[in-house]
Amino acid sequence: MIKNEWRKVLLAPEDLLEHAIKVLNESGHRIVLVSDESDMLLGTVTDGDIRRALINQLSMESPVSLIMNSNPVVLGCQANDKEMLSLMTDQCLLHVPIVNKDGTLCGLETLQNLTERRVYDNPVFLMAGGFGTRLYPLTKDTPKPLLKVGKKPILEMIIEQFITQGFHNFYISTHFKSEQIRDYFKKGESYNVSIKYVHEDVPLGTAGSLGLLPDNLPDLPIIVMNGDLLTKIDFGSLLYFHHESNTEATMCVREYDFQVPYGVVEIDNYKIKKIVEKPIHNFFVNAGIYVLSINLVDKIDGKSYLDMTDFLNNRDVSTFPIHEYWLDIGRMEEYERANREVGNVF
Repeated sequence: MIKNEWRKVLLAPEDLLEHAIKVLNESGHRIVLVSDESDMLLGTVTDGDIRRALINQLSMESPVSLIMNSNPVVLGCQANDKEMLSLMTDQCLLHVPIVNKDGTLCGLETLQNLTERRVYDNPVFLMAGGFGTRLYPLTKDTPKPLLKVGKKPILEMIIEQFITQGFHNFYISTHFKSEQIRDYFKKGESYNVSIKYVHEDVPLGTAGSLGLLPDNLPDLPIIVMNGDLLTKIDFGSLLYFHHESNTEATMCVREYDFQVPYGVVEIDNYKIKKIVEKPIHNFFVNAGIYVLSINLVDKIDGKSYLDMTDFLNNRDVSTFPIHEYWLDIGRMEEYERANREVGNVF
């Protein structure tokens, strides 16, 4: 049991969604516990609950009581590790609150704590074949994934982020100056992981190169990610969310705001209905990170150009909203920003 740690994830029902996200990110436990002043458990809010609230565009000023699960699975303080692990495995739970007979909290148990460090056999496919034309002249002689942010190349930071979270099975798609990427990472020996490569003789788009993967991949969902992204998301949470969603694919999304710099006039039959001064429009945009079922990957032949957006259209796809740090290094200003922020974020 995580002794005393549970108090770090304790919230009151009136605490705001914004505060719950902060506690989730700082604790790393993927859950917050909602209680009254006497530590009586009122409910739980998980990482998945937060992301579903964001998708439904619930305000950050909303109280957590609006999204909490008021009837969570719990265990008594007398439960031993074997009983806890059995329950969590059978019900696919990542965490269980521990309560006294009167319903007051006395602990929190997590699957990670019971099984120590989690190891994921899921393949990770990193797309690193682009020309990086918007970062020219930096990319004249260097492929964009090898441009340094701080002291390390972008792609190395991505791989190390996955490694620290228990992933070890990597595939990198290459095209432009592929030999530099292969020479740098080799087969992954220095990272104690497996790194293999697929090469695009011609650019195949953001999904087409998946068809070049070998046929002997494990029967597990595959994480696909652009090789020019920096993020702090928990990839284990992403896989768990995908599993819970029971869909063919999951796309990570980011909220994007756009303010019209003018007063917008709504007209009906030449008459003004309403004038809205400089309205703000909210959208969810593709964040360049996906989870695909292996059966879906098998549908890609690797012979023709195919973008991920076209491939996923009209399929059974769930969305995983990212509230953690995320930066797409596509333009010079974003590359400069990454170098300013790297020391404070990673």
